[in-house]
Amino acid sequence: MRWVESGDVRLAVFAEGDPAHPTVLLLHGYPDTHRVWDELAALLRDRFHVVRYDVRGAGRSSAPRDRRDYGFDHLVSDLVAVLDAVRGTAGERRVHLVGHDWGSLQGWEALARPEVAARVASFTSFGGPGLRQAARFVRDGRRADVLKQLIRSWYIAAFQAPVLPELAWRTVLPTAVERTLRVGEGVAPRPGHPAETLVRDGRNGLWLYRVNMLGTLRRSGGDPYVRVPVQLIETTGDVFVAPGLLASLARWAPGFWHRRITAGHWVQRSHPEVVARMVGEFVTHVEGAPPARTLRRSRVSPGRESDDREGSGMNGQQGTGRAFGDRLVVITGAGSGIGRATARAFAAHGAEVVCADLDLDAATRVADDIAKDLGGTAHAVQVDVADATQMEDFSRNIKAQYGVPDIVVNNAGIAVAGPFLDHTPDDWRRTIDVNLWGVIHGCRLFAAQMVERGEGGHIVNIASLAAFAPSTVLPAYSVSKAAVKSLSDCLRAELAGHGIGVSVICPGFVSTSIASNATYVGRDLRQDAERGLARRGYPPERVAAHILRAVHRNQAVVPVNAEARIGYALPRISPAAMRGLARLSGVTRNRRIGR
Repeated sequence: MRWVESGDVRLAVFAEGDPAHPTVLLLHGYPDTHRVWDELAALLRDRFHVVRYDVRGAGRSSAPRDRRDYGFDHLVSDLVAVLDAVRGTAGERRVHLVGHDWGSLQGWEALARPEVAARVASFTSFGGPGLRQAARFVRDGRRADVLKQLIRSWYIAAFQAPVLPELAWRTVLPTAVERTLRVGEGVAPRPGHPAETLVRDGRNGLWLYRVNMLGTLRRSGGDPYVRVPVQLIETTGDVFVAPGLLASLARWAPGFWHRRITAGHWVQRSHPEVVARMVGEFVTHVEGAPPARTLRRSRVSPGRESDDREGSGMNGQQGTGRAFGDRLVVITGAGSGIGRATARAFAAHGAEVVCADLDLDAATRVADDIAKDLGGTAHAVQVDVADATQMEDFSRNIKAQYGVPDIVVNNAGIAVAGPFLDHTPDDWRRTIDVNLWGVIHGCRLFAAQMVERGEGGHIVNIASLAAFAPSTVLPAYSVSKAAVKSLSDCLRAELAGHGIGVSVICPGFVSTSIASNATYVGRDLRQDAERGLARRGYPPERVAAHILRAVHRNQAVVPVNAEARIGYALPRISPAAMRGLARLSGVTRNRRIGR
């Protein structure tokens, strides 16, 4: 620790890591201290020179004698004093600023001033907008978005009242901060300080709101532009800042990256590994390294607001101008049929595709065709989805070679056709292993990677009309696909909290080679099945279009084509009618084959 003088206050400054490395300066919010960065600093200090300090009136720093000295001019003077002290230690290099909550507000305000922008290389902001930018949003934003933000900002008006906020800090607010606002099991937003220190800092910090808020907003904020690259980390569970306000910030920076984490306000404590990776990727890119895939796709085009849709697919990420630009998509069973059509569709919309199939030659042909016909990037991999060990190796290799997938399509499947009594245990075992266990392996392994990465994703499981329409011809297939649909419903509920969407696609009859490749037990109906699918004339490319739309819109269940939609609706309208149709199809089939 060292002391830095700024006017009549002494600022407690803490530094870790090698000063020869790029410097990252962490600015805490209210009612926090530098300790709110403990976990993040520990993760960054091996690669960066990490500096943090207690703002005036908080932690170990002293408070100004005059309460009016909590204004932005004094806060920015404090920041400049720390920046100059840090840059003197680190060789006059520009510093990378990271701000949370009021630290973010200070960063936006300071970087609108040329003397600060000259000292700073980049800015990562989360948990708070700039007041100049917020003032423009209140004046020019869509009324509905402005109203949402004003509702979330109720406490700002409450803090303007005399006496009552101080009284709240002596009574109920410490408990609210330490318990109600916990970010995880045993993780409170403000670690390491006794209750009396929290009360003192909470009362001091009220003057941040009283001195700065209303005047800045009333003046419409002044010049809102900042002069350094900005990375905005939006926490989708933040109860204080609405998406519309955050999306509007892209207009005010020369380079703007908008990333999202499914987390709450104190994300640096609940998800420190994710925040550390995002900060590290951004800093190293600004320092000259190529951008990581997830950073590259979060870049917002100059002059545009970022996407503020709530509940949009793929965690609302931006892309690069094409719908799935810079996404990594893994597709099993990609060597033919729906898998091949889906691989080509994603590639045509900018994705990098991993074509996985038991038949490596077929997967290679698809990958080569994508490169030749579409100019896309595709990779061919051989894997047996029914083999747990192979799938574990497959998932590890994908992550190591290409990164964590953004979209996984569990498409590989087989069919055994014929009456239930003609199915052997091996027929059942093989069908369940591929159609259900293959999906379970893909969901389990890749969902774990997506959760760890912390930036959302999407899983698509291919089921069938057979998932909800009983069949006397495909009992094992129908059971496996019904299980896939149920699994998808369970996963969608569980993974939603991580920003990961799950869709189950249920096609009806599609003109693919599944009838030719199926195994037939009892009487061989191969020719009838092949003719029936050919006459239906529904190409797999149309199924692929539904898959892309399901990911984009984060749809839960997608019945594809007319018979699938009827099959999906009829059991809800009349389950008895659906069972009657199944019995009728069985009688018709038996008459056709002379039984």
